[in-house]
Amino acid sequence: MEKSDLQFFRDWFRDYTSGFHSRDRDMEWLIQIKIGHSYRVGENTKEIGNELGIGKNDLLLAETIGLFHDIGRFEQSVRYGTLHDDRSENHAILGVKVLEKESVLSNLDKKEGEIILTAIRLHNAKALPDIQDDKTLFYSRLIRDADKLDILRVVTDYYERRRQKRNPLIELELEDGPGYSTSLVQDILEDRISDAGELRTLNDLKLLQLSWIFDINFLPTLKRVCEKRYLERILKGLPDNSEIREVDSHIRSYIERRFIEGA
Repeated sequence: MEKSDLQFFRDWFRDYTSGFHSRDRDMEWLIQIKIGHSYRVGENTKEIGNELGIGKNDLLLAETIGLFHDIGRFEQSVRYGTLHDDRSENHAILGVKVLEKESVLSNLDKKEGEIILTAIRLHNAKALPDIQDDKTLFYSRLIRDADKLDILRVVTDYYERRRQKRNPLIELELEDGPGYSTSLVQDILEDRISDAGELRTLNDLKLLQLSWIFDINFLPTLKRVCEKRYLERILKGLPDNSEIREVDSHIRSYIERRFIEGA
């Protein structure tokens, strides 16, 4: 892959997403967030990949996956009026369909195209399947890290400011109240990623986002999560009780263990 390929992808992304702007203020705000998110995830993949020591051409491939990983979100938002996959369509699979329909990757060699499409298709899966090809596995893990890193940034900023302006789309239209599902608490205490299909309240969404810590693959990503204090800031928005304090303590212990083990 060459720099000219990446520039072509950037130009295509800009032109494609320009057709999804909306007169609905909440939807337009979300479209702008998704555009910015896509660029930042591209940067995240490049920065994390660089810290992991991958080569220049591999960094171009990483940034391309980051840029395109949520390309299905734009059609999803217009077609269904929601970003909730369970109420519409899996946006990762929709994104692969868009790229294939538009023949966006046709100038790349077959292997590179397959890596990009596989990483995009799996970026939002609850867990990765058994991937035999090491390079495909690496990029599939990298995009999941880069994506979570920016989502945590976006939702943390939103939670801290939501009293000024709420957006039901980013909250997945979930009920806002003091309650939460104890099953999601148990997931965290057992080092398990929660299932998005179990979400009932906004607090459930926050617990799901906390459980993502168990799917952070690389230490450079974990370091960034800790430096920005994303998890602590999300925890502040949850009820102050013994269960949530246990969640807090468990996550802290898990992170400390990861750094000690160096993996």
